[in-house]
Amino acid sequence: MNVPQSIRHPARMVPIAFLAAIAMGTLLLMLPISRSGPAGAPFLSALFTATSAVCVTGLIVHDTPNYWSGFGQGVILALIQVGGFGIMTGATLLGLLVTKRLRLSNLLVAQAETRSSGLGDVKSVLRLILTVTLAVEAVTALVLILRFHFGYGLSWLESLWHGLFQSISAFNNAGFSTFSDNLMGFTGDVAILGPIMLAVVIGGLGFPILFELPQGVRDPSRFSVHAKITLVGTAILLIVGFVAVAAYEWANPATLGPMSLPDKLLNAMTHSVMTRTAGFNSVDVGKMTTETLTLSNALMLIGGGSAGTAGGIKVTTFMLLGVVVWAEIRGDADSNIFRRRIGRHVQRQALTVVLLALGAIGAGVLFVLSVTHFSLEAVLFEVISAFATVGLSTGITADLPPSAQLAIVALMFVGRVGTITVASALALKERYVPYRYPEERPIVG
Repeated sequence: MNVPQSIRHPARMVPIAFLAAIAMGTLLLMLPISRSGPAGAPFLSALFTATSAVCVTGLIVHDTPNYWSGFGQGVILALIQVGGFGIMTGATLLGLLVTKRLRLSNLLVAQAETRSSGLGDVKSVLRLILTVTLAVEAVTALVLILRFHFGYGLSWLESLWHGLFQSISAFNNAGFSTFSDNLMGFTGDVAILGPIMLAVVIGGLGFPILFELPQGVRDPSRFSVHAKITLVGTAILLIVGFVAVAAYEWANPATLGPMSLPDKLLNAMTHSVMTRTAGFNSVDVGKMTTETLTLSNALMLIGGGSAGTAGGIKVTTFMLLGVVVWAEIRGDADSNIFRRRIGRHVQRQALTVVLLALGAIGAGVLFVLSVTHFSLEAVLFEVISAFATVGLSTGITADLPPSAQLAIVALMFVGRVGTITVASALALKERYVPYRYPEERPIVG
């Protein structure tokens, strides 16, 4: 069967593949064997959960360990793995296709310079992605399994399941957990929170960064601009998030207040890391201060690295727009960073991604507000969490009416697939026009 050329367009293949995975997951979760109760899950519950898993978000309408059977949890885990690995593979392949079309050889992703890789290297590239994915998940799982068994007295079988599930969910920035209170039962356990945070950061950096790390660590001058922007931006955001969360929640009796000094620091860092689209929570998000929730909105929207398991508009996009604004304030003709000039077409792509994201979030907030009684603060947090595929929630997900849940489903899908599709489509669509109109200067501001 031949697939029409219009469908085989690389910018359309990723959303089609994700829709197929969501449809299959929905059907499997509707089976009676997938649910702990006497009957299969309703369509909307299955659709919401399948979308959240494939889009590695983590928002749930039912308690994962109690509502879903072992088989159902296994389906969710498989969907998380497919969604996480698929997005990395799809982003990398699209980047390679984009560079071929634009005749910019030796680029791995279209947004910026990366380590060289041609179309003939696709198989080796995918093998590397698979190797990194399985290695990080295996090491994280091993640490968690040992901790669950020796630290909490769980059987080897229970420890294996909990460790494996948490490790895959962490690396893929999914946020699903086999514990009803997520990670709130481990607020003082660095042996649990530490490995999960590390897996989240590694998965969220993006494959292009992992590809460059071995040689870049030995010789930092070999890091591409893309890698430098992502690594520096990630470090800044993690530190800012950590300091701000600690400051805003330090005396909050419902979150960090009653904890010891080491536990306060540990859980402040945990929340900062998880807002990078991971979705795990070690404290009750619904009881955080307004300042922390506002900060979390910003961190969730920015997200993680490109071509990885994280969502959001991406660190590179945010940093590039910051460079553009700074150049405009200084009156510079060019936007430069790390002794490199940022092309005008890249600036336009970044601006397009951000404006489309804000438009989707604004529309989502207005719709959910119109069909619910929840506050703007709670709805805004939920919508950004969905669009940025984070999974953190103030606790309103299960109480949303069906129409609002469908809106959240759409936001998760668009947020996960849309940024890659839009960025790739813009790059592939770039064309030369043999004429230019006269310049005009409308009033700005």
